[in-house]
Amino acid sequence: MLVLGLTGSIGMGKSTTAKLFAEAGVPVYDADATVHLIYAGEAAPLIEAAFPGTTAEGKVDREKLSAQVLHDPAAMKRLEQIVHPLLGKYHKTFLDEAERSGAPVAVVDVPLLYETGGEKRVDAVVVVTTDPEQQRQRILARDNMTPEKLDAILARQLPDAEKRKRADFVVDTSHGLDPVRTRIGEILAEAARMPRRRP
Repeated sequence: MLVLGLTGSIGMGKSTTAKLFAEAGVPVYDADATVHLIYAGEAAPLIEAAFPGTTAEGKVDREKLSAQVLHDPAAMKRLEQIVHPLLGKYHKTFLDEAERSGAPVAVVDVPLLYETGGEKRVDAVVVVTTDPEQQRQRILARDNMTPEKLDAILARQLPDAEKRKRADFVVDTSHGLDPVRTRIGEILAEAARMPRRRP
C-alpha cells in the first residue's frame, strides 16, 4: 500500500481535498479530527496538568489552550510532546486497518506534515494550494479568527512556496471542485505506479 501525505497551509482547501480523496474510495486519516477526539478524552488530563485552566468538564478548551501556547514556542513544544505520541497510536491503527482492507493507496491528512518531519513517514506528499488572496478571505471568514491570530498561525507554518517546491504533487483549489477531482484521479493513477519510499 502506498501512503500519500496530504498537507497545505491554513485556508488552502485541504479539508475539502481530503473529502474528495475519500469520495474517490481512498481511506483518509484526519490528524485534526484525531486531535479533537483525544482533546475530549485521554489527552485532556495530561494537558490540564501541563497547562492549568485549559480544560472544562474533562475536555480541552481549544481557545484557552491556544491563548497559552500560540505565542510561546516552548509551550507549543511541551504540548506537542503530549499530543504526538497519542496521535502516533491512532495513525498506526489507521494504516494497519487500511492495509488489511486491501486499499492500494491511503491518505494521511496532516496540517504540519513538513514542520514535524512527517514527510519521512509517507511515500509521497500532496500539497494543497490556492492564491494568497483567496486563502486570506477563506480564513478571515472563520469564527474567532483575527488578522493577528492568522499571522501567528502562518508564522508556525512553512511558506506555501516552499511546500510546493518540496511536494511530489500539487493540487490547486482556486478554481472550484471539478479540477480538484480531476487532479485527484491523476494523482491516484500515478501513485499506483510509484515505488514505496517509507522506511
